[in-house]
Amino acid sequence: MRMRTMEISVGFLMLAGFFALVVLALNISGLNLSQQGGGYTVLARFDNIGGLTPRAKVAMSGVQIGEVTAIRLDPQMLMAEVEMKINDDVDFLSTDSSAQILTSGLLGEQYIGITPGAEDDTLKDGDRISDTQSALVLEDLIGKFLFNEVSN
Repeated sequence: MRMRTMEISVGFLMLAGFFALVVLALNISGLNLSQQGGGYTVLARFDNIGGLTPRAKVAMSGVQIGEVTAIRLDPQMLMAEVEMKINDDVDFLSTDSSAQILTSGLLGEQYIGITPGAEDDTLKDGDRISDTQSALVLEDLIGKFLFNEVSN
C-alpha cells in the first residue's frame, strides 16, 4: 500500500513537470492557445523588413499592443506591406503615428515599435501608417563600416 502511494505520487509529479514544460515552451515560442478576436487592422509599408515574421509583437513604449498578422509584397510600390492587428483597448493611436522595425537586444527578434503622433484623428480599421522606418540590417551596417574604414 505504501509503495503504491509513492508510485502514484511520483506519477503526479511527472505529469506536473511535463505540463510545466509544455506551458514554458508555449510561453517562450509566443504561441497562444486562446485566439484573441478583438482588435483592428492597420497597414504599413517598409523598404526592408529584415527578419520580421508574422506573429511578431507590435509594441509601444515597450508594452505589447498587438501583433503582425501578415507580410506581403506590394506589387505596385515594390515594398513590403505589413498587416498588424492592434488590440481594441488601444484606440488612441493618431493618424500621424510612426512605425519602425526594432530589434530586441543586439541579435534578438525583430518587432514593430509604434510612436504615437499628435493628431486628434485616430487610426481606424484598415488605415495605413505612412511614416515608417525600415529595419537596420546588421550585414549592411558592417559593410558600411568596413567600406568607410577602407576609404580612409
